[in-house]
Amino acid sequence: MTDNKDLLRLDTVNTDDLSPMMKQYVELRKTLGDTILFYRLGDFYEMFFDDAILVSKTLELTLTGRDCGNNMRAPMCGVPFHAYSTYANKLLNLGFKIAICEQLEDPATCKGLVKRGIIQVLTPGTLTDNNGLEDRKNNFLMSIYSVGSQYGVSVADITTGVFEGTQLTSLNNDEHLINLIGKYTPSEIIYNESFESTKIFKALKTYFQTAFTSKSDRFFSSARSEERKNEGKSAVNIDQFKDPELLNCAAGGLLNYADETQAGKIYHLDALNVFKISDTMELDYSTRANLELTSTIRSKSKKGSLLWAIDRTKTAMGGRLIRKWVEEPLVHVSSINARLDAVQEAYDKFMPRQEIIEALSGLYDIERLISRVALGNCNARELISLKYALGKIPYIIDRTKEFSRGVFRQINQDLDPLTDVYEILDAAIAEEPPIGIKDGDIIKKGYSKECDELAEISSNAKAFIMKLENDEKEKTGIRTLKIGYNKVFGYYIEVSKSFAEQVPEHYIRKQTLVNAERYITPEIKELEDKILGASSKRNALEYEIFCDIRQKVSDQQRRIFATAKAVSILDVITSLAELASTDNYVRPKVDDSEVIEIEEGRHPVVEQMLRNERFVPNDTDLNSKDRLMVLTGPNMSGKSTYMRQIALIVLLAQIGSFVPAKSAHIGLVDRIFTRIGASDDISLGQSTFMVEMSEVSNILNNASRKSLLLLDEVGRGTSTYDGLSIAWAVIEYIIDPNILYARTIFATHYHELNQLTKLNQGVFNCHVDVKEKEDGVVFLHKIVSGGTSDSYGIEVARLAGIPDDVLRRSKAILSELERIGNFKVNANVDIENGDKVPTAKAMPGQDSLFNPENVYYQKEDKLRKHIRDIDITKITPLEAMNILYELTEIVNKENQIE
Repeated sequence: MTDNKDLLRLDTVNTDDLSPMMKQYVELRKTLGDTILFYRLGDFYEMFFDDAILVSKTLELTLTGRDCGNNMRAPMCGVPFHAYSTYANKLLNLGFKIAICEQLEDPATCKGLVKRGIIQVLTPGTLTDNNGLEDRKNNFLMSIYSVGSQYGVSVADITTGVFEGTQLTSLNNDEHLINLIGKYTPSEIIYNESFESTKIFKALKTYFQTAFTSKSDRFFSSARSEERKNEGKSAVNIDQFKDPELLNCAAGGLLNYADETQAGKIYHLDALNVFKISDTMELDYSTRANLELTSTIRSKSKKGSLLWAIDRTKTAMGGRLIRKWVEEPLVHVSSINARLDAVQEAYDKFMPRQEIIEALSGLYDIERLISRVALGNCNARELISLKYALGKIPYIIDRTKEFSRGVFRQINQDLDPLTDVYEILDAAIAEEPPIGIKDGDIIKKGYSKECDELAEISSNAKAFIMKLENDEKEKTGIRTLKIGYNKVFGYYIEVSKSFAEQVPEHYIRKQTLVNAERYITPEIKELEDKILGASSKRNALEYEIFCDIRQKVSDQQRRIFATAKAVSILDVITSLAELASTDNYVRPKVDDSEVIEIEEGRHPVVEQMLRNERFVPNDTDLNSKDRLMVLTGPNMSGKSTYMRQIALIVLLAQIGSFVPAKSAHIGLVDRIFTRIGASDDISLGQSTFMVEMSEVSNILNNASRKSLLLLDEVGRGTSTYDGLSIAWAVIEYIIDPNILYARTIFATHYHELNQLTKLNQGVFNCHVDVKEKEDGVVFLHKIVSGGTSDSYGIEVARLAGIPDDVLRRSKAILSELERIGNFKVNANVDIENGDKVPTAKAMPGQDSLFNPENVYYQKEDKLRKHIRDIDITKITPLEAMNILYELTEIVNKENQIE
């Protein structure tokens, strides 16, 4: 380890004192800002100065030094060029950016300093090396363009060609932006400088562990997006937005950043899918986490999530698509049933389904392969993988013709046999090419006559050399004579010293060894030029042919992307059918009603976890009459599991999947909201109760009559009376037909809430059944009608291992408190069987608690609130126009509803 005190820092360097190579390095490095420079030097990528100190510490590499001129030493560390991606990926995962500087000339042939240049900038969101990516998950780059509190948002996965965008110019833009980031989980977010002054910016950097990159406002020019549109290469739908300027700026910034990092224009991001937030079900950040859709709360791993439980796809493309479907359920009945019709048909036709599943097994990732082709950084082996994948397509097309319902119609329309592309690759690329594209042996014999001729000379070189060696032995009589080769002298004749006197005069001595002498002759040099010239010419010609083939394939990228998308949909549909068949799922009835009727529903994840145990199924019936279930029962009895089960069954139905139940009727849900579990948000200085209240506030302010609300133990983070009062009022607010009247499951330990069933229309009670025994209780995990008055908290404590002395003392204290009468208010009251409603004595000081006649709730007018919150002294003309347009749209929609 070199002493850092003897090493220079970059900011202290005078370039006039540096050696030519180090001066070249410094000039390149100073243009990169906070990006680490991997500088190619022979067989290594070297880092110097501050980069070397940082990387050596981060990756635990040895820090050394290198002379850099004028008796100075620069800190240095390096990684082998053939294994650099392993080290680069570690840095990228930590949020660093890396510029790759390559030798642009052959050091063996150039004179003076080797010309170098930056060929690529690696960032977390623009990484294209498959070794650093998850096969079944997109690697998204997000672009945010902010004008005040309005945003243009664009998202792309450079490795698969996905390119989407929207703009947020209406109400609750900050919340929508958080939800979008939660949906896409981008590896990197680029944003304009103005975004840093918004309220939400600091919260985003705290909430999301992603790389943030700031760019100037000018960087987000809409010209780049408009350029694509004018070339006919971008599908921006102007009808989606009155003025898509924010979206165009975000998309333009993303394309500029992609061009910048890939050292050239990106052409495969040529179809911008424009969407509105309302096009699919918007899931807020806490709901995604609580339902564990794609990862678990504790381990952040896929195992244990809904995606893990239902993903039976056979291809990486299908794996990414089913993740997307889970992330954005549909909200249009016709679209949902188009998927369900296809799954039904695949379910019914067992043999054709199995044939498709078998054909999809082992299919290479067409999306990522063609993206690498379009980027110009694929090798010959990847072209062979693409060929093998395309070779399966005709058979897949033939088998898919067995299906015609729902989305199968679109699949059959989009599948292209691509036989012309397959034939090009099959004719041109060798079956087992090397990784390097400049090393030769990548073009198949018979494709190019000139290549074949040069290959013959190269391949016969050994025979030529052996013939020359035998001829020289015969001429000279030196039986130990042999011909060898090295990079310094090329081909040479080696003669042992015992035969030195027999060496002919025309042999030219080049090297003396301990026991031999090495010579060259005009004849051997002539043969060398012929052999090496043929080899280098062949390699150059093969590289030229390879680039031509790659371009021909790239020219067909739209067709290939369309086929890849159709294959991924086919994979998801057949996998959902297979899931339904193997795990006993049924087709749900999905319509525009307000019903959620589930018979013997099961939790899709817990059922998978309990493969060798019986899962207890439960019914659910939320309808126009029974809207809000007050669910009581002890901890550990399964209340939260039941609530998540309902949400997941609804979500599965709305992605177009069969569901784990005996039968299911799902009236369309526009949004799912959850308030389940508790956690202190220490990083933002918020307690459990504050987080809980914030989540409840979000639900009450954004839910609608069509929403599904799942609230668990609202109010438990404060005192008993405060918590009960809040929970009571929340239920009254939700069940008011003039406010929400949303379908709701409200789990609680406040058994007083059971009384609401007679005081509010639409409220009904259920509880988790428990079997009492002499030595404790048994949780039956069965949801039954009616309320309950016991939480069995002491029994749960016993199961958790609390010492017996503590349990006995707890029981004694509980008995005394119940005798006093303040803690078990209605232990002997059964309202549903006609018992009298308790008086105010039940809760001293709460005289109107059970008398809601004087209570009046009014939902806040979002339109008025939005107008009231506008600061007209700070908004730009563009913001004002967008706000006015959005407000007009809202009013028009409300008039249509009325």
